[in-house]
Amino acid sequence: MREKIIEKAAELFINLGFKSVTMDDIAQEMGISKKTIYTHFKNKTALVKEAVMHMYHLITHGIDCIRALEQNPIEELYAIKKFAMTRLKDEKSSPQYQLQKYYPEIYSLLKEKQFEKMHECTVANLERGIAQGLYRENLDVEFVSRIYFIGVNGIKDDTLFPIDQFPKAQLFEAYLEYHLRGIVTKEGLKTLKKFINQQSN
Repeated sequence: MREKIIEKAAELFINLGFKSVTMDDIAQEMGISKKTIYTHFKNKTALVKEAVMHMYHLITHGIDCIRALEQNPIEELYAIKKFAMTRLKDEKSSPQYQLQKYYPEIYSLLKEKQFEKMHECTVANLERGIAQGLYRENLDVEFVSRIYFIGVNGIKDDTLFPIDQFPKAQLFEAYLEYHLRGIVTKEGLKTLKKFINQQSN
């Protein structure tokens, strides 16, 4: 039952926001009493933390599966972007913004974990790209990986990128192209253009 509550809460938080969803809403959605939820979680904050970690592990597992395919590095980044966009249905709301505002400690923990994971993935991607001649060999890998992380997080800020002006899917698409154009070789650019053409068709 504990796992089912976490899964349902995670789904509701992503779709409706961390602030909007109450314990009553979760209980009603599941057809159980609120008391049942409180036997597993002492308060809403504890449930939010578990739901956030559940979502984080789902996404990182998916990314690990994509990385295990060992596609060329540019293809890998497009596959990860596509996967992340299907997982985070944040077209209408920005769950990360609400998490930061109402649950700052959980947000800080998540951001730390996200950085560790994304840094590891990006460094590996950059090193493979350089080795395969798709990325420029004079790249400062540590600098680029950190700038990429800042960018990916920065474009999630709805105050900087209002959703009505910058739909999430297009925004991530544009940022990935921006990132890759800055690091690819002439050979890498050929591969990148194939993906840009695929997206526009």
